[in-house]
Amino acid sequence: WALRRGRTHLVDGTHAGVLCSHVKASAASVSLCVPMIAQGETIGVLHLRDGRQQTPVNGVTRAAANLSASKQQLAVTVSEHIALALTNLALQESLRSQAIRDPLTGLFNRRYMEESLERELRRAARNAAPVAIMMIDLDHFKDFNDENGHAAGDELLRKFGAFLETKVRGEDIACRYGGEEFTLILPDASLESARQRAEKLRSDMHGLHLDGHQHLSGVTLSIGVATFPEQGATAQSVLRAADAALYRAKRAGRDRVLVG
Repeated sequence: WALRRGRTHLVDGTHAGVLCSHVKASAASVSLCVPMIAQGETIGVLHLRDGRQQTPVNGVTRAAANLSASKQQLAVTVSEHIALALTNLALQESLRSQAIRDPLTGLFNRRYMEESLERELRRAARNAAPVAIMMIDLDHFKDFNDENGHAAGDELLRKFGAFLETKVRGEDIACRYGGEEFTLILPDASLESARQRAEKLRSDMHGLHLDGHQHLSGVTLSIGVATFPEQGATAQSVLRAADAALYRAKRAGRDRVLVG
């Protein structure tokens, strides 16, 4: 009821308000619900309840007496501070997400990819472990975009971004590199295991459908794969190796995987 009415809702022996569904009925219980509102948005409710069995004092339960006007005002003040703090945290998280996420696909952006790759390579160097990179390109995307319009092209990119997220492990980092190019960072993945995963990704792409576009099967994947430290000792050198393999795959006829 506090959320519905947008104000505090008190139920006790003298304030016989409607009992909220989340409060168990008790003749001696006292409940106070305070809506948590910040910047015009209701984000929750602060709920206080005293269910102790009390004897009436001057017609008012002792629990109700304990919830004096000053304590109710304190609850309102606390709820306002909590609501503002939560709103600020949500805003910070939103700004952080905008800084590291691609707005169209929801994947990480190129800036985050570059920072993450440097971090993963430093970790791999300490642990003498490999890191694999996939550079992925949507074949014939320009033709699809020209034929079906930018809205359909954007929908294809969104659909592929969601598709890509279903194919990665928790520790993998899926990014939109730019345009119709995507990057996967695969910690602790050898060249052969990364190549096999790339082949599976390429094959599964044939089953991707976009509503209203039955000829989507013409959009395939070309993928270049490289690993640290086998194909490069730095982030830039591994990316260049994967990118070079990608363009060899496209020149060789597309819809294939090549390693650096």
